[in-house]
Amino acid sequence: MAHEQLLADSEFFAETSADVLALISAQGEVKNLQRGDVLFKEDDTPESMYIVLSGRIAIVIGNRPLDSRESMLALMERGDLFGELALLDDGKRSAMARAIEASSLLEIPYVVVRSALQSNPKMLWGVTKLLATRLRIMDEVLSDSVFLDVTGRTAKRLLELSGGKDEFVLPITQEELAGMVGASRERVNKAIASFIRLGWLEQHDRRYRILARAKLDVRAS
Repeated sequence: MAHEQLLADSEFFAETSADVLALISAQGEVKNLQRGDVLFKEDDTPESMYIVLSGRIAIVIGNRPLDSRESMLALMERGDLFGELALLDDGKRSAMARAIEASSLLEIPYVVVRSALQSNPKMLWGVTKLLATRLRIMDEVLSDSVFLDVTGRTAKRLLELSGGKDEFVLPITQEELAGMVGASRERVNKAIASFIRLGWLEQHDRRYRILARAKLDVRAS
């Protein structure tokens, strides 16, 4: 039942009836990952979509053949659904999904969802809403890359990762944070050091304390 509720709360399945959700959930399979496990890679041929039951999954793209750096496109947490794109266009995986901590997922085969969509076309409204959300997120990411410098993007990502709390543990490594910001680790560390020097932030390893949220908000906008 808990899995069905998570599905119902996602935009993709927002217009799906309870009986169809029960069928989809019953045909899903729980998949457990440890930190560092790769769920799928760019250009893999996909057969399933996923919803996060616990933990965190990073969606990343590489910069090869130029270098080994990665850009983190999204951080998927409990209730987030991903891997649905190829269901709609029969394409390859456009990014890699990797666990950044111990995680549990519900794997849902495409064949199950396709059958449900064909029998219940009203479900497509949920799919449309999810795609609209994805576009809005990408528009925001593009806007940030154009109008915010590295320091501003670092402030914005830290505020997002804080979850609204003034004291928090960074759920990702400095390298992964740099991937989210879209800059080198050295430049991101320099930005964090500037916040500490200004008295806006305290840091002890991966533990952070926000001392001046309003000032970070301004720097992130």
